[in-house]
Amino acid sequence: MSPDLLLKGAILGLVEGATEFIPVSSTGHLIVVSNWLGLVDERAKTFDVFIQLGAILAIVWLYRARLWRTVVAARHQAASRRFLGNLLLAFLPAAIIGVLTHEWIKVRLFNPTVVAVALVVGGVLILLIERWAPAPKVNDVNEVPARTAFGIGLAQVLALIPGTSRSGATIMGGYALGLSRIAATEFSFFLAIPVMFAATLYDLMKSWSVLAPSDIPVFAVGFIVSFVSALIVVKAFLSYVSGHTFRVFAWYRIAFGAVLLLSRG
Repeated sequence: MSPDLLLKGAILGLVEGATEFIPVSSTGHLIVVSNWLGLVDERAKTFDVFIQLGAILAIVWLYRARLWRTVVAARHQAASRRFLGNLLLAFLPAAIIGVLTHEWIKVRLFNPTVVAVALVVGGVLILLIERWAPAPKVNDVNEVPARTAFGIGLAQVLALIPGTSRSGATIMGGYALGLSRIAATEFSFFLAIPVMFAATLYDLMKSWSVLAPSDIPVFAVGFIVSFVSALIVVKAFLSYVSGHTFRVFAWYRIAFGAVLLLSRG
C-alpha cells in the first residue's frame, strides 16, 4: 500500500468526519474531493460509503450513555418507546426509496454537476427557512410527535440526491416542522445511526466483490480519521447552533456550488 494512497484515504476521512453532521453534504464533498484525487472507480465509491461508519460511531460514542438508557428504559417507559418508534418512522421513507433507487442514483447522480446544483438549491432553501424563522414548539427530542418524525423522514428522502445533505434535510426539516435548533440537530444525529448503518452495510454487501485484502490499510486509515474528526466537529457544531442561525452554511453551500458549476462550465 503506497503512502500516497494512505494520504488520500486520510484526506477523505477528514472530509467525511468534518462534513457528515453539518448541513453541507458529506457525500457531495466526498464525490468532489474523490474526483480531484483521481479516485473514481467502484472501489473508491465503496470506500466513501465505508468511512461513514467512522463518523456514525462518533455519534454512538458521544451519546452512548443516553442511548443505553433509552434502550434499557424502553421495556417499561412509554417515552423511550415513543422516541425509538419515531426514529423508525423517520427511517422508513428514505430506507424504502433508497433500496429501490440505489443503483440508479449511484450510476446517474454521483457526479460533481449534480452535487453543485444540489448544494446551491439546498443553500437557497436554508436561507428561505431562516427568513421564515418558524417558532419552535418542541425543545426536546423525546417530545417529537409521530407525525413530525415522519415528516422529517420524508425530508430525508431528498438527501438521496448527492449534494443535498442528509443532515441538512433532516435538521432543516425538523426546524421547519417546529423543533428548536438544538432538538432538530440532535434528532438528526440520532436518526443518522440507523440510516447510515443500514446504507453502509447495504452498499458493502452490493460492492463486496470489488474489494480485496490489500484495501484494508487505506480503509482503516479513512475510518479512524473520520471517527476522530467527527467527534471534534459534532461537539463544536452543537455549541454553535445553540446561539446561531444556519445561514453561514447556506452561503457556504451556494458559494461552493457556484465555484463547482463555473469550473465545469
